[in-house]
Amino acid sequence: MTDHPSIDEDAAWAAFAQRDRSQDGCFVMAVRTTGIYCRPGCPARLPKRENVAFYRNGEEARAAGFRACLRCTPDATTRDRVAVERALELMAGEEAWPLDRLAAEVGYAPHHFHRLFRRATGTTPAKHARALRAGRLAMALEGDGPVTDAIYDAGYSAPSRAYDAANAHLGMSPGAWAKGGRGVTIRFAVVDSSLGPMLVAATAKGLCRISFDEGEPDLRAKFPLADIGPGDAGFAQLVRDVVALVDDPARAADLPVDVQGTAFQQAVWTALRAIPPGETRTYSEIAAMVGRPGAVRAAGTACGVNHLAVLIPCHRVLRSNGGLGGYAYGLARKEQLLAREKGHADR
Repeated sequence: MTDHPSIDEDAAWAAFAQRDRSQDGCFVMAVRTTGIYCRPGCPARLPKRENVAFYRNGEEARAAGFRACLRCTPDATTRDRVAVERALELMAGEEAWPLDRLAAEVGYAPHHFHRLFRRATGTTPAKHARALRAGRLAMALEGDGPVTDAIYDAGYSAPSRAYDAANAHLGMSPGAWAKGGRGVTIRFAVVDSSLGPMLVAATAKGLCRISFDEGEPDLRAKFPLADIGPGDAGFAQLVRDVVALVDDPARAADLPVDVQGTAFQQAVWTALRAIPPGETRTYSEIAAMVGRPGAVRAAGTACGVNHLAVLIPCHRVLRSNGGLGGYAYGLARKEQLLAREKGHADR
């Protein structure tokens, strides 16, 4: 018998049996024989089914007389999210933040913070820092000053490093990448979801397109030079994982991605993945998080060209007045996604 009626006991038990880290923060399992409670991804030995109870969070488990597991530290989930957001704010400034110093500032060991940052945002602190720096260079180059001054003002130690960054970031836009696809193999499927037909497409590297109300013709229009075909059995599991995000958008999915964008767009997409499920941010807050507080309209545009619906949660961004703003797949879907996440957080 579950200790809270809103928790699906069978699903919760399955999550623990599979060590499903994507469910961390959704609920905890308390073991009556040991008196401790754990997060779903805990690596400890699985107890007997009849000896466990499920709670919505650590607070409820502690109120019932259990204590937190020292191995998986289940109460750290919220703290992890706060630390990642704080790190994004620090990195948005012009000051360089080496990993060890950044981790110390938010209270973590470097190797552990590197891992949780990547899981929360889909990229590493170093890659995010490079994208931010390349974005600052792009903005500086728009001015009338000497190119060399722009390079050093953006934080590069030498012009050669800036030119390397320009080749890696500034010259690659979503449009340029999408219109090519030469030499790329893309597998896809169109499946039903609770929010309507969904297109899921991926390269060998990771997901390159998640969208609603699109099919093979749309995919071929975006990648006209790619080798496009149906996915195999292995791809089917990736599709199931994506569809699960639609039914439970609060899942902290750790799925491979393969998307390209400008340095600014990549920084915005990283910031979006750091927004905790059940919470929202404004376009101005996102712009500030990536170090461009005046680029509110550009932040909105970056949300609009997001290739991976739900996985990169642009639906969590609102106007400053609380309005929904825009959403590529219709405001009704945006409202439903937000309502699901809020309902999950309130349980």
